[in-house]
Amino acid sequence: MANMAQSIRMALHHAETNLGLKDVFVQDVGAPLGGVFTATQGIKCAWNTPLDERGIVGAAIGIAMTGDRCVAEIQFCDYIFNTIDLLKMAGNTLWATNGRQSCGLTLMTPVGAGIRGSVYHSHSFDGWATRIPGWKIVIPSNPKDAYGLLLSAIEDPNPVMFLKPKALLRVKGDLLPGEPESEKELKARIDAPVDPSARKKWAPDWPEIEDFRIPIGKASICREGQAATIVSYGRTLPLCVAVADKLKSEGIDLEVIDLRSLYPYDWQAIKSSIEKTGRVLFVNEETEVTNFAEHLVFRCTQELFYHLMARPRVLAGKNVPGIGLHANLEENTVPQAKEIEREVRELLQEQP
Repeated sequence: MANMAQSIRMALHHAETNLGLKDVFVQDVGAPLGGVFTATQGIKCAWNTPLDERGIVGAAIGIAMTGDRCVAEIQFCDYIFNTIDLLKMAGNTLWATNGRQSCGLTLMTPVGAGIRGSVYHSHSFDGWATRIPGWKIVIPSNPKDAYGLLLSAIEDPNPVMFLKPKALLRVKGDLLPGEPESEKELKARIDAPVDPSARKKWAPDWPEIEDFRIPIGKASICREGQAATIVSYGRTLPLCVAVADKLKSEGIDLEVIDLRSLYPYDWQAIKSSIEKTGRVLFVNEETEVTNFAEHLVFRCTQELFYHLMARPRVLAGKNVPGIGLHANLEENTVPQAKEIEREVRELLQEQP
């Protein structure tokens, strides 16, 4: 079973072999490192850049405007903020040119807590990303979705931001179609050796993964239920599933929705579930002020008010300037399973 970093690597290989992907670039993505999280090891079209976020995004815009496909990366999303004006430019290109000039680039960046990254390597960017017009925003919660969403992003004629949850990059998932069943075999074939001298001679032996896509804008129903709806994505999605499985043993059946795409998002999946359950909890790790879930709550109250049996709830990261290095500081800043369970129980007890 591939982990998320390996599935991203295999998607990039498929894209450079079959979809015309010509450039994957940021500092350290090329040889010998293959990315901070090893997600670009063995990719032929990967090359290293200087540490210059504005230069990286600017180059990606230029490549995209020529019609070539590229995947640019910001090494950690914490350092993406000085590119906001360029991201806005990429997002409004098609509109500003009256449909004459597209800007189909993919911008990939690791997001979120979970690796003890402290203040400068633990930021979330999903709320900010959804406020940049013209961009599509995707964030996987498992390796298979990462593979399918990345290929969809690379093929899309619009700019797409691919947010990689750092805490999930080493988490394994379902077998990709065509992936070796043995984890050891996959590792031996596509993971570069640690020894620097051996790495110089290494070349990947890529498995033949089937070509499949996860459509951008389509959510996944991870668990079906009647008691309440939980809507999440990225790092917090597996926590929500674990809580739903735990409460199932008590006869509480929760419906869990993995958004997968933050923009465009699958409103119909959310709407249909809330019409069935009457209760909803939105969970993510972005800070609680100006959180993306606040927009979803607003839409719930506007369009589904008479279906609601309790007020919609949001469980998000604390509104603090950063995330501390100590485990206690990190775990008390972003949502954990025990907090999700507490919110669900309170949601179920609330009377109409």
